[in-house]
Amino acid sequence: MWLAVVSQPGDRGAHVPQPEKLDARLGEFWVTSPWEIVAQNHNLSAYERNRVYLNCRGHNFADLSYLSGADSDGDGRSVVAGDFRNNGQLDLVVRQVGGGSLLLFENCFPRRHYLEVSLRGRQSNRQGIGARLTATAAGQALVREMYPVNSFRSQMPSMVHFGLGDATTVERLTIRWPSGKMQAFANLAADRHILIDEDPAHGDGVATVVPGQEVDSRQ
Repeated sequence: MWLAVVSQPGDRGAHVPQPEKLDARLGEFWVTSPWEIVAQNHNLSAYERNRVYLNCRGHNFADLSYLSGADSDGDGRSVVAGDFRNNGQLDLVVRQVGGGSLLLFENCFPRRHYLEVSLRGRQSNRQGIGARLTATAAGQALVREMYPVNSFRSQMPSMVHFGLGDATTVERLTIRWPSGKMQAFANLAADRHILIDEDPAHGDGVATVVPGQEVDSRQ
């Protein structure tokens, strides 16, 4: 067990003397500054394996840690889910301190339908951070909020992902922007990434995003 105290965040000049005798049998160690941990070849990992849980339709969770292969013991510090292959499936990126610094876990579940939404704010902030989106598909309402912050030292993409199961259409999508403006769209085709403009100059402000191509919903 170790303890490190600094007077201020980022104070690399911290110097904390060892308070008591260490117990070598327990693998205890002490450094006078937390920034010396790696330099002195110490590792904070207790080799606890990462865990992955599958939401079973809101009733329970299934532990897929071992089956998924994501149960690394490399002292994971942050995780981000994102559609890194542009196929509508969310993969996982895990940042670790040891055991391989960066791990990418590919989503191999059967393909289902989806809708991904990015926002372009005009009265609101540029990426629509804080917007509330509600998609209705197959009679079920799915609520998401545009908040890209995820967990310790990680940030999600500024995009909302709706998993639609067997539904091929979003019957209704409503957006409550941070400005207070409300928008509603009907019968949006699934299996694509769309960009929605808060204040379009022409049309309904919905544009399909194609990887590698510039898109402007005002045109």
